[in-house]
Amino acid sequence: MRRSQKGMRFTSDFIPYERAMLKANELLWSDKQMIIGFYILFAVNTGLRVSDILCRKHSELANLKPGDFLQVTEKKTKKFKTIQINAKIVEGYLYLSKKLQERGKYNAGGFVFTSQKNSVYATESLNTILKEVFKGYAEHVSTHSLRKSFGRHVYEVNGKCENALVSLSEIFQHTSIKTTRIYLGLRREELGNLYMSL
Repeated sequence: MRRSQKGMRFTSDFIPYERAMLKANELLWSDKQMIIGFYILFAVNTGLRVSDILCRKHSELANLKPGDFLQVTEKKTKKFKTIQINAKIVEGYLYLSKKLQERGKYNAGGFVFTSQKNSVYATESLNTILKEVFKGYAEHVSTHSLRKSFGRHVYEVNGKCENALVSLSEIFQHTSIKTTRIYLGLRREELGNLYMSL
């Protein structure tokens, strides 16, 4: 967690899903930082932690179709989970892999999220890149912002209902819905709205 000059603690902001997807597609389809574009797309559509994204291999994604499941053992919790893959991820990956093959940079057994130096991105490097990519979108951006973007999007698409929070609490492995509300910044937003209603 980062600290400001005055020592105040703050967490990563979320990026609205639509903005994150626009930026992901801009980077991916324009071939300008394709891997970063696909990272953003993958992160906001799975809600996985950065440590669970960076270890993905081409062999895991190559034959997936929309609706298929990706098996993940979380590095932080060591818990096993399955993630259903949507059409956006499949389409993005097909484009990425085709472009990498054309450039002779596709390694079927290798990691997906590699830099130009052919090594897996470090979280710190990704955080620096994302801060630049999303400059002006939010004040405190990191890889964690995209996980929150996923959560906020799921919550909003499902009508901001309690059931969505219950599901997200399970996905994020939070101890309570209250924790999920705080994590997504909903509690702070609700309190702010209360004051604005006066």
